[in-house]
Parts: sequence; structure tokens; C-alpha cells
Amino acid sequence: MISIDLVLTLVSGLQRPDLERWIVHRLVLPDSTAGGYVFREVDVARVRLIRELRDDLLVNEEALPIVLSLLDQLYEVRRRMRELGQALGRTAPLEVRQAIASQLTGHIEPDL
Repeated sequence: MISIDLVLTLVSGLQRPDLERWIVHRLVLPDSTAGGYVFREVDVARVRLIRELRDDLLVNEEALPIVLSLLDQLYEVRRRMRELGQALGRTAPLEVRQAIASQLTGHIEPDL
């Protein structure tokens, strides 16, 4: 687990008040312990993303929850699509998988 001080060191340009505000507003969800917060790698990656959105892409703080929510939804859809592809790969007959692949790549004309 990663301490708040280490996160501040790992993420360039990050200030403690910003990180604490993001925690309060639940943009980042580290685990809370008696000694403070502990972060996982995924939390540090999210802190980096928030800092880049704010500082590099100039997304204002009021828009951050909306942008993060949309990104979270996009990642969830991608994860579910990957699971669907894996399930089809395990269970669908070869001709069904080939037909799906052809439709996705546009090699077969749709029925008119």
C-alpha cells in the first residue's frame, strides 16, 4: 500500500490540498486507516489521470466528476465487451465466430 506522502512524490505537480480535496469529493477512493489514507496502484493511476485532466487538458474542477464518470463508463463498457468476446470465443461455434468477425470488419455486405 502507498502512503499519501509517497503519492505526492510519485505524481509530479500534485499538491496535498488538491489530493485531499479529490478524496473529500470522492474522485479518488483510497482506503482509510487510523494512520491516514493508503492508496493502491489503481488509485495512484487515477490521481495521475485527474492531475493530467486538470493541468494538461485544462478540465476545470467542476467538470472533473462528469469527465471521470464518462471515462469510468467507457472503461466498464470496454471491460464488458472484452468479456463478451472471450465468452463467444469459448462457447460459439467456429462459423458463428467467423460471421461475427466478418460483420465487425465489414467484409460481408448486410442483407438489404
